[in-house]
Amino acid sequence: MDAHIEGVRFAESPSGVVAIVTLAVEGETDVVPIFVGFEEAASIVRGLDAVDIGRPLTHDLLLDVVEELGGRVDRVTISGLEDETYIADLYLDTPRGGVVVDARPSDSLALAARTNADIEIAPSVFEEGREPIAEYEHLDDIRTLIGA
Repeated sequence: MDAHIEGVRFAESPSGVVAIVTLAVEGETDVVPIFVGFEEAASIVRGLDAVDIGRPLTHDLLLDVVEELGGRVDRVTISGLEDETYIADLYLDTPRGGVVVDARPSDSLALAARTNADIEIAPSVFEEGREPIAEYEHLDDIRTLIGA
């Protein structure tokens, strides 16, 4: 299923700030919430907003290395859900052919945000993880915390 990043939000919890990326699928009213680290959420937003902070951070560095080696990010797939943890695959086109790399969803989404690569979600993962968007719409955008 084709997906896109619907929002990057945060919630306060007793242990601190919790960041949530919501993935939406065309034609569906529900979203899939993926809980990520605060720094990873900030990196996803920087990619979405094309914010250049000068020196490359980790996701920028990885993308620079891939591109310098002649590759490109083709797509990201949220392919599984194991023990409440989402599994992602990063598809790269390289001079040696296509490569699939196991990756955390947050890292994959940060790279997709920088490259406009397609984001896909397995139908079974969508069905298992879907929740009403109303559960998350009231949360604040993480940009209010990072000053983006």
